[in-house]
Amino acid sequence: MKENPTYLLDKNKIKDSNLKLAIIVSLWNKEITSRLYRGAYETLIQLGIEDVQTWEVPGSYELIYSANKIAKNYNFDSIITIGSLIQGETFHFEYLSQAVSQGIKDINIKYDIPIIFCVLTDKNQQQSFDRSGGKNGNKGVECAKTAIYMSLFRKSIK
Repeated sequence: MKENPTYLLDKNKIKDSNLKLAIIVSLWNKEITSRLYRGAYETLIQLGIEDVQTWEVPGSYELIYSANKIAKNYNFDSIITIGSLIQGETFHFEYLSQAVSQGIKDINIKYDIPIIFCVLTDKNQQQSFDRSGGKNGNKGVECAKTAIYMSLFRKSIK
């Protein structure tokens, strides 16, 4: 998997920016979300982010409420929302996927803070494993880099 050159971030610039990031991780499908979280958290630390706070919520739907409350009440440079929705036999998957993506989008618009969408919406558990540290990489790593990039972007235009 080739890395997008946009993500070639300068560690010194990151360290000097004193970024504060939050991660909210869903406990539903924990075998997937814990892999995404580990990828995101370890990437942030490796790239020089020292201030990372983590919250856990029951499911992906609860990411909306918690991201909204954290954006409103704290001063983070970015918030990463981590979840995993796996398609089942009913329409529940479609409703939740739509609601979570729209909810996170709404918080991005409402507050002056990037809310990073790290919610896998996969057809089956194998696809989720492949995208959370398997053969297709780890979306948590990508989202951590996106959070840093967007945090620096936000600071550059204030």
